Amino acid sequence: MFNEERRLAAPIRWGMVGGGRGSEIGHAHRAGAARDGLFQLVAGAFDLDVERGREFGGNLGVDSARCYANYQAMFEAEPQREDGIQAVSIATPNGTHFAISKAALDAGLHVICEKPLTFTVAESEQLKQLAQQKNRVFAVMYGYSGFPMLHQAREMIKRGDLGEVRIINMQFAHGFHNTAVEEHSPGAKWRMNPEISGPTYVLGDLGTHTFHMAQMLTGLEVDELCCMRQSFIASRSPLEDNANVMMKFKGGAVGTLWASSVNAGSMHQQKIRVIGEKASIEWWDEQPNQLRYEGQGQPAQVLERGMGYLYGDDPGVCSRIGGGHAEGFFESWANLYHRYALAMDAANRDDTEALAGIWYPSVDDGIQGVRLLESCVESADSHSKWVKFD
Repeated sequence: MFNEERRLAAPIRWGMVGGGRGSEIGHAHRAGAARDGLFQLVAGAFDLDVERGREFGGNLGVDSARCYANYQAMFEAEPQREDGIQAVSIATPNGTHFAISKAALDAGLHVICEKPLTFTVAESEQLKQLAQQKNRVFAVMYGYSGFPMLHQAREMIKRGDLGEVRIINMQFAHGFHNTAVEEHSPGAKWRMNPEISGPTYVLGDLGTHTFHMAQMLTGLEVDELCCMRQSFIASRSPLEDNANVMMKFKGGAVGTLWASSVNAGSMHQQKIRVIGEKASIEWWDEQPNQLRYEGQGQPAQVLERGMGYLYGDDPGVCSRIGGGHAEGFFESWANLYHRYALAMDAANRDDTEALAGIWYPSVDDGIQGVRLLESCVESADSHSKWVKFD
């Protein structure tokens, strides 16, 4: 069970860029960070509209003097304060991530950034180098990776329960954008604007999540891939609203990835299935407390979160309530923020041994996500040719 007694010497003083009024993702960040008392929200540049952002921050309990007009003002003022922020979460459109992340690292802050991390691998690598120079934790918000049953799956694969991994099927294919919803939805509109979203839509918005799961669960590295993408709503071109990717992993395993926002009638359909030589496992984010385990020649089993037959929780991601009670999206985010806090605290204390033992979605995971997008665009724009991943 979850250890609610775990505390830091003091909560990490934390700020946000973006995530203002009406932002679903902004709320998820705040709910996740607040859950265990390891972070304290003390500053923010929440909105491009200064007065609206100040009012919003005040309603959250943030001092109006620390609700800034923009991130530049926040990163200039906060380091001058004895009680200034130590970390920042970036919940803004994709095209702003590089500049804000770089400025945050230059200001000596730990960073939690939304994905995809940047537009290019070169930019992402630059952020990694800067984070290392500054000895700062740089996390990327793959919010689904905090679900306990994914960590059960990871441990099962590590222990050899499936045997050698042969096939990975990945998908994140909802139906909410099967019509031109961007005509009346600002949140959808920017995702389909290449100047803001980058070179992809559903691959970056959806596909990177399940691709990260594949790497998290198996540790396998992609050797080469082949991508086909479409814009079924023509006005979205050159960005895709549907994509299919074939992958060859180093060592011989293969995989497929389907990312779509035009899977009419579907809620999420984010699933990952890992097939080994002896058995397979499958996880579905709409039923996140269950993991399906299928051994060849045996009855299929549904493993339930919180049960004693599981391999057990590590100190970072734990079941927060007994089996049978549903845990969900906010718990996953809280589990990740718990990890971020432990990592940041270790970095602040220069405890490299403790830091090395804490898993969280890092800048390296963010780089791999951007590398996926670059490779898919290169392949799709070259008549779906096979391209090397590295």
